[in-house]
Amino acid sequence: MKHARRRPRSRMRERIAGTTGALAVVLGAGIGQAAAAGKTTSPHTAKTAPLGTPDAAPGGLTLPAPTGRYSVGMVNLHLRDAKRTDPWTPDSRPRELMVSLWYPATQTAGHPAAPWLESAAATHFLTSRGVSPNAVTLPTTAGHIGAPVDPKAGKLPVLLYSTGLHSDRATGTALAQDLASRGYLVVTLDDTHDDGEVQFPGGRLEVNTMPPGTHASHTIAVRAADTRFVIDQLAAIARGHNPDVEHAPLPHGLSHAVNMNRIGMFGASLGGAVVPEAMHVDRRIHAGANLDGQFFGPAKTRDLDRPFLLFSSQNHNRNTDGSWSTFWKHLKGERFDLKLRGSEHLSFMDYEALWPQMAGPLGLSPTQLIQMFGTIAPDRAIEIQRTYLAAFFDKELRHQHSPLLDGPSRHFPELTFVR
Repeated sequence: MKHARRRPRSRMRERIAGTTGALAVVLGAGIGQAAAAGKTTSPHTAKTAPLGTPDAAPGGLTLPAPTGRYSVGMVNLHLRDAKRTDPWTPDSRPRELMVSLWYPATQTAGHPAAPWLESAAATHFLTSRGVSPNAVTLPTTAGHIGAPVDPKAGKLPVLLYSTGLHSDRATGTALAQDLASRGYLVVTLDDTHDDGEVQFPGGRLEVNTMPPGTHASHTIAVRAADTRFVIDQLAAIARGHNPDVEHAPLPHGLSHAVNMNRIGMFGASLGGAVVPEAMHVDRRIHAGANLDGQFFGPAKTRDLDRPFLLFSSQNHNRNTDGSWSTFWKHLKGERFDLKLRGSEHLSFMDYEALWPQMAGPLGLSPTQLIQMFGTIAPDRAIEIQRTYLAAFFDKELRHQHSPLLDGPSRHFPELTFVR
């Protein structure tokens, strides 16, 4: 089948409006301002592969298991920034956030595995996409709630994750839990009233209230401020404090494990555009990675002197996106531009694994799945992302060289170095 001609990003909303209802709904999650995200391009022949364990419950969705040497722990934190008001509400309430911490864990028996989304958020996530909560069961993650930090992992480099516009921090779980299994402390952020649904302790649910037409640069600036605040809270944890609003217990060993001298950040879609802005706002972030997100705002035209990874889908890189080309010229530290052949924009979030499993309830045809995720098998796409993200952050934060970053590998022929 011939490749469909790539449409300009400025017309993306028009194209989404012309799709079938179910496709328009699922593509709406993660779409960036001025179509920064959801690119639906060249249809191909589908090559999907089953994910997860073979004994999954009927209707139950799965994510691929982590590949690192450590078991994974997870804890949710409720944070409140008394110095800022929420920019997306009219009542001047303090800015509140929910984040998840993923880390190497020990003694996981007796610590239940965390759900991908908690109950109220999960119900909203499904019903907003026209799916009955009784039709599917969202995944159980590999993260054991509150399990002690494994002391054998030593000091943990920190990685922060920013998701796509109106998505959830959960959409980075496949990557976050794998990086945690490799010895990182990964912090996934929900940006309240920007993300689709955020559940707070007690079951309180906050949904997207961002005004229509909000400029991407404003959204990015808010998220960068959120990120800096979260890093401040990690520093408080490292000093032995507990910043959780309800003072919920922190995992044993966490305060001694946080390495505030080795911090990186990655983001998908609009979240990828947040990364350089956050790096300019906070120099404690030593390395960044953008997973297929178009750049907006002043960050793309300001010199950045720290390592950066661009990781794109098959039809998107600095040769097709002017914002990437401009940004590339302003990178003064070590830089990489990788392209994943056979992938599409949504391949860089958990939708890659989940949507093929719930195509029936979503009403998605094989052709629509190909438009959204390309031809690469979901488990293979996730494996390659995990491998190269780990290689990049191992190099920049742990000073462990990987030959994978030297050039093309016969083990990963789908991965192209853009020159």
